[in-house]
Amino acid sequence: MRFVVVTLFPGLIDGYLSESVVGRARRSHCFELSLIDPRDFTSDRHRTVDDVPYGGGAGMVMKAEPLALAIESASAFRRILLSPSGKPFRQADAGRLLSYGSILLVCGRYEGIDERVIASHIDEEISIGDFVVTGGELAALCVIDAIVRLLPHALGNAESSEHESFTDGLLEYPQYTRPARWRDTEVPPVLLGGNHAAIASWRAARSLERTQKRRPDLLHDTSVRTAPSLGGRTTSYEERK
Repeated sequence: MRFVVVTLFPGLIDGYLSESVVGRARRSHCFELSLIDPRDFTSDRHRTVDDVPYGGGAGMVMKAEPLALAIESASAFRRILLSPSGKPFRQADAGRLLSYGSILLVCGRYEGIDERVIASHIDEEISIGDFVVTGGELAALCVIDAIVRLLPHALGNAESSEHESFTDGLLEYPQYTRPARWRDTEVPPVLLGGNHAAIASWRAARSLERTQKRRPDLLHDTSVRTAPSLGGRTTSYEERK
C-alpha cells in the first residue's frame, strides 16, 4: 500500500507514522509513504500558498496553483481531500481505500482550498466527524492508521483487526485482563471457563447491548440484527428494546 500526503506540515505526518504500531509497520515496509509540501511548488520568494477569499470573509484560502502542482507531481489511484464537508469515514471505507493500492490525501488548511482544485483534482472528500480542527493532517492520520491496521503483518496478532469495533457494524465487546479480581470487581465468570462457544456467545451479546446503548444509529436493520445469548437462544435487538 502506498500513501501520498500533500501537506504544509510534513513533520506532523512523519512524526506520528514513525511511532507505535504504524511505525513498526512502516519500518517493515508494509506500506510506503511520500510527503509533498505545496510550498515547494510556489514561484515567489515568500513561498505563498494562501490568499484572501473572493467575496470577502475572514481567514485565508489555499491557492489553486501550488496545490494543483503538488497533486500532479505524484501518481495515485485515488485522490482524497480531508474536509468537514466530506462523507463521514467508516471502517468499511478503510477496506475500500485499501483495495486501491495507492491513495493521495490532501490536507486542507485555513478556511479551505480553492474550489477549482476540488473540481479538477479530487476524486472524493472524507470527513472524520462533525467538528472542525486546525488542518487535515489529523484526519489524514486517522485514515492512514485505519488502513494500515488492515494490512497483512501490520499488527502483531492478525486477529486483532478482525474483532474490533465496527468490523461487523457493532461496537466491540468489553475486554478484561489479569487479575481476575480487581478492587472487589471480578471478571465475568464465562471468560474464565475455557468454553469458547460460550465466550463467543457472551461477547456477541455484549457487543449488541453496548451498541444499542451507545450507538443505536449503527443498528440500521434492527429486524435482522441478532446476537446469541448465554443460554444458547438467539436474542434480537427488538426483544431488548
